[in-house]
Amino acid sequence: MLDLLKELWHFMLERKKFWLLPIIIVLILFGALLVFAQGSAVAPFIYTLF
Repeated sequence: MLDLLKELWHFMLERKKFWLLPIIIVLILFGALLVFAQGSAVAPFIYTLF
């Protein structure tokens, strides 16, 4: 996993694709939200976000 992040970072540096960084961060945050809320009392309220 760490190698993937390093490779992605080097790709963005080399190709000047810094606009990808916010997209990746948002996707990671949404993924973390779904994982942590899966089985908690907050789970029914997640559906209102989508």
